[in-house]
Amino acid sequence: MKTSHALLALQAIAGREIAKFVRQGGRFASALVRPLLWLVVFAAGFQNVFGVSIIPPYDTYIPYQVYIVPGLLGMVLLFNGMQSSLAMVYDREMGMMRLLLTAPLPRWYLLFAKLLAGTLLSVLQAYVFLVIAALFGVDLPWSGWLYALPVLVLSGMMLGALGLLLSVQVRQLENFAGTMNFVIFPMFFLSPALYPLWKLEESGAAAIHAIAQWNPFTHAVEAIRFALYGQFAGTSVAIVGGCLALFFMLAAWGYDPQRGMLKKSGKPA
Repeated sequence: MKTSHALLALQAIAGREIAKFVRQGGRFASALVRPLLWLVVFAAGFQNVFGVSIIPPYDTYIPYQVYIVPGLLGMVLLFNGMQSSLAMVYDREMGMMRLLLTAPLPRWYLLFAKLLAGTLLSVLQAYVFLVIAALFGVDLPWSGWLYALPVLVLSGMMLGALGLLLSVQVRQLENFAGTMNFVIFPMFFLSPALYPLWKLEESGAAAIHAIAQWNPFTHAVEAIRFALYGQFAGTSVAIVGGCLALFFMLAAWGYDPQRGMLKKSGKPA
């Protein structure tokens, strides 16, 4: 694989993804509406219900609005990752995936280029949300915006790789919404995005607490939370990186017509 060909392919795939995103203005708006509703509406109602104790990475009591920002950043990454997988299913039904995957480059690289392009859009949306949160008075360290960048990229790639893996299994657009309901909402609510996990354990929900500990999204949120305060959550970052590698390898295997799900289904990519 020549470097020049690889860079051209990456540029073409990223350019196509960005052009699609620019044309779909509603996609950008919907990506921000969900977290903004939690930040502006739900946080205002719940701030006196959920008390947030002094737990790492915080060194003092914080408002509920501040606590949920890392989880809402994760929400932006999660929904955009799933949106990218929807685009993969659509492209496969329309025949675009067949053209893409017949390019004279390894399939894993083409999928990786598409993953990078989707992650770029996810991270840009996450920073737009940070700007809006700052305008609403959410006080976060400005240095944390820089520290969070590599963690946002890693988390966005992990969630995008999960979307790629799901797109292997989802054969038709009609089945996509149902599948996402069994992925997005359990991942989001079984995480510390909206409340600390110790509250689950304290309330006696030991089983739910245990499931949340195995949730990759939990560790993405915690890695983002610590990074925003200039701290490194080594265990969470390692788990997110491991899940990224696992999800992407399974997705690449699934898109291989000689070995993966595409062979079993008998349908072209």
